[in-house]
Order: sequence, then C-alpha cells, then structure tokens
Amino acid sequence: MTERIDGHTLLISLIATPIRHSLSPTMHNEAFAKLGLDYAYMAFEVGNEELKDAVQGIRALGIRGSNVSMPNKQAIIPYLDELSPAAKLVGAVNTVTNKDGKGHLVGHITDGTGAMRALKEEGVEVKDQIVTMTGAGGAGTAIAIQAALDGVKELRIFNINDQHYKTAEETVKKINENTKCIATLTDLSEQAAFKKSISESSIYIDGTGVGMKPLQEESLINDPEVIHSDLVVFDVVYIPKETKLLKFARANGAKKTINGLGMMLYQGAEAFKHFTGEEMPVSYIQELLFKD
Repeated sequence: MTERIDGHTLLISLIATPIRHSLSPTMHNEAFAKLGLDYAYMAFEVGNEELKDAVQGIRALGIRGSNVSMPNKQAIIPYLDELSPAAKLVGAVNTVTNKDGKGHLVGHITDGTGAMRALKEEGVEVKDQIVTMTGAGGAGTAIAIQAALDGVKELRIFNINDQHYKTAEETVKKINENTKCIATLTDLSEQAAFKKSISESSIYIDGTGVGMKPLQEESLINDPEVIHSDLVVFDVVYIPKETKLLKFARANGAKKTINGLGMMLYQGAEAFKHFTGEEMPVSYIQELLFKD
C-alpha cells in the first residue's frame, strides 16, 4: 500500500476502542488497491473522552470519512451536522462522511442496509413479508429499522427481558410512528407466541450473539416443528460459518439458511460507497479474507 500513498491521498479513519483487531482496515485498503483508488484507511484508538477532539480532527484535516464502532456509535451523534433517516431512527452511527471534505459531517448506519442486501443477494425479498426476529442490541435495532424502511409488512420482535428490552420498546414505537410496517415486541419467554409467529413468517432473523463463542452450542430454536419449508433463516453470526441454529434449520427443511458474513461484507461495502462513490469489489474481498 505504501507505494500508493502520496500528497494527494485521501484519508479514511476508523475510531473506536479497542480496535486493533478489526478487519476493516485490511478490507478497505485492499479494495482501494484493487480499484486503483487514491485512499488510505487507518484505525485510531478513540474512546468517548477523546471523541469530540477526534471529530474536530476529521473536520480540520479534511478526512473524507470515518467508520465508528464501540463505544462511540451513539456518543458521536451530538458532534455531527446531519443524520441519515435510518441513523436518526436507530440512534446510532457507524459511518461518517465529510461532505466534499469541507467539514459538513453526515452520520449513517450501514448494519441494517448490509443485512438487507445480504438477503437480497440470496434472492430473498423482504418487502410485504412477515418477519420474526430476535435481538434488540445494536445490530438487531439497525436491522429492525432498515427492514421496516425497506417495506416489511409486519415485524415481530422477540427479546428476553434484559437491558435491551426498553430499547426494543422504543424501536417498535419508532417503526410504528415513522413507517408503514406494523411492529410488535414480545418477551422471548412466551415460547408459544414465538413458535406461532415463526410459523406465520417467511423470514426469521436471529440478531443475537447466540451461536458464537462462548454460546456456540446454543440455539434459540430447538423444536423441529418450528421450521417450515417456506422459511428463510438468517443468523447474523458468521464465525462459526454455520451456527447450531443454521444446522438445525437446514436439517429440518428450511427453504434457505444464511449466515452473517454477507451482512458484515455488505455493511462495509455500503460504507465504502459512501466514502468513495464506488462499489466495493465484494467477491474479491470475500475470497481474499474469508477463504474456507
């Protein structure tokens, strides 16, 4: 990459902590190189205490954009000039663009669009569908909001009564007030309602971390009768490649099973397009970084 950097190179940042483990710098820099784009992507350890100064640095240095991860996804909002409709409803930002490099900072959230594109690339249409989903954390909230914006007819959210339940209540309220989607929230302990909802749905989305370490031997669905032949099962987890849920759904006749790798790639691709105006070479990046 070093031979590409010169006095005209434009900088994209990633601000979060901890962040040195992130694959985003590799993903974006390899995509820049593949397309011959004069950009460089660098990660910076930034927490809430340094965030205000970091955002001012984006303005002052003309950094063209930044990805944002924890713990800054909500804390950054007061320092921005504008929010996309989805970011406003989700109440979180993972991508910031510096409009024309002139200091007007716009916040976006690409987790939900990444998930919806992952489904679309698998031939799954969400518009006018009934969707059941679990999870009300950051990823779940973004997916729920984007699904509603993309025309899901009815969204039935199930979540345990934990610290995210109040967030889910707010998400349902926002969806019902701002979209045509009908959203409901039910405690996941009501298993009869959960099973009935899935039986009436064409898509089930697991937006939780169940299925990844240390919960790799767990699944929120264990009854074969819950799975039906018209059901698409989408799990946001991508390591392992096939979670216990996806194995179970496939073995019991689900129409299609999809892991979270596409969501991860396409949320990055959406950010890449915001930064550069170009399409990320997703197939190339997937082959480069996620070979079987």
